[in-house]
Amino acid sequence: MDIPLRHTLSKEERLSSRKDIAELLAEGRFGTLPGGFRYCVRRHTGSGKNRILVSVPKKFFKRAVRRNLLKRRIREAYRLQKELLPVEDGTDIMFVYGSRETLCSARIRELVAKVLEIASAKAVETASSKDTVSAKDTAE
Repeated sequence: MDIPLRHTLSKEERLSSRKDIAELLAEGRFGTLPGGFRYCVRRHTGSGKNRILVSVPKKFFKRAVRRNLLKRRIREAYRLQKELLPVEDGTDIMFVYGSRETLCSARIRELVAKVLEIASAKAVETASSKDTVSAKDTAE
């Protein structure tokens, strides 16, 4: 029987270690969505949990109130849609808000969903490529 994912965002699901962040930046795949929404995804971290990091640069929003609002919206969008991303071996994702305008929650939810779909598609590609490699190895 499958246990449904709870819509929570625990401390273990937040990326906070300097070492883990450095590995994400060094080994992750970067991408940009329309509207300046950037992301970095690193698959198979071995942590057993999907973890996120949210950044809203001070360059775009000088007031902390606005930066915190956008970070809350991004975390909430992830929290409600995290079932789109399979847990498997763990995935680290960094969301970077790169627009000067404040997007509404619905638009942020769409952008986060696109990032999660991209990350899960890469998971399927990685799994299928491993299957092909192992099939070639067994054939030889």
